[in-house]
Amino acid sequence: MTDVYTGLKKKLDTIKKASLYRKLLPITFTCPTHGYINGRDVLLFCTNNYLGLTHHPQVIEASIRATERFGTGAGASRLISGHSHLYEELEDTLAWFKGTEKALVFSSGYTANVGVITAMAGKNDLIFSDRLVHASIVDACILSRAEKRPFPHNDMDFLKNSILSEKANVQRLIVTEGVFSMDGDIAPLKELADISLQNDCLLMVDDAHGTGVMGEGGRGTADSLGVGKNIDIHIGTLSKAIGLVGGFVAGSRDLILYLINKARSFVYTTALPPGVIAAATTAIKLLETDPLLIKRLRSNIRLIREILVSGGVNLPPGETPIIPVLLGNERKALNISRALLENGIYIPAIRPPTVPKGMARLRVTVSAAHLETELEKTAMLLIELSRKEGIID
Repeated sequence: MTDVYTGLKKKLDTIKKASLYRKLLPITFTCPTHGYINGRDVLLFCTNNYLGLTHHPQVIEASIRATERFGTGAGASRLISGHSHLYEELEDTLAWFKGTEKALVFSSGYTANVGVITAMAGKNDLIFSDRLVHASIVDACILSRAEKRPFPHNDMDFLKNSILSEKANVQRLIVTEGVFSMDGDIAPLKELADISLQNDCLLMVDDAHGTGVMGEGGRGTADSLGVGKNIDIHIGTLSKAIGLVGGFVAGSRDLILYLINKARSFVYTTALPPGVIAAATTAIKLLETDPLLIKRLRSNIRLIREILVSGGVNLPPGETPIIPVLLGNERKALNISRALLENGIYIPAIRPPTVPKGMARLRVTVSAAHLETELEKTAMLLIELSRKEGIID
């Protein structure tokens, strides 16, 4: 064995000793909230399938019809031969959904963030980003070669002072999430919109976890706060509440035309399969025609939060499907996660570097497809296990 591989083994051993080791766990899904793990049926509180649309009959049917008619793959990038009328219908639907002039679909939320940020900011430009933004945004900021100015989470005073202390004759981009993926809290988008306008900055909001969840008909966090028209760049995903795969950006006509020409992760990526595009259009339209989907989700969120809080679990206030049960200690997080799995419930432990050191947690994600009895069972077991680990009295 070479010294390189010996070194890798030592690094892996260090990761294991710190309770930070990760491994892939095969899950065979049977419905949005259940799957088989090691041959056993398990209740899932770990997916971003917030509305259960992955198994919705109309979404599945749309995927089957498009696949039978147009095949399993696009065969090329969209600027070569991968573009189709299916894409045009989806992007028109997304622009209507977000209340913008146009929209553009990427192969994933990750590539959407990378493509947009690297196209909109370059060397000597400035990017002001919330410290808790998703890894794809962090990576995009690095790739852009712009000067980075992270600000403490949701700290608007710090952001204002940081902007005022910097040069004003370059492109300045403020980047945040709508709903933060690990804490489930919401960005102060009205204040951010005011700051961006007053200081001639562009404002980009990655609303991956708010799309399909927040606002009227699931139109997103900006819609729920009444500031949709004040956001320059809306980023979203098709792979969470929408139940498919892909990312998108929505904004002005000029923005979209510019990205088609300059966003490298769009230009050099094979187009999504026809079945995915058609199913995504159907899923978004379902949010309008079946309002009970979002109503059930919000009811489920309220129910499990009420039970956990009444049982002594200290939860930050919130209204999103992401409920962080903060444990701090990585080993305790692993212990509770393993005990839950032994009882047929899967909630993986979230540990550094996904969250800051000392902020290990169980990230409970709620779906409209969860039954009340499942929510009650999970909450009561979490309370019991938290007491055993000394998290609550």
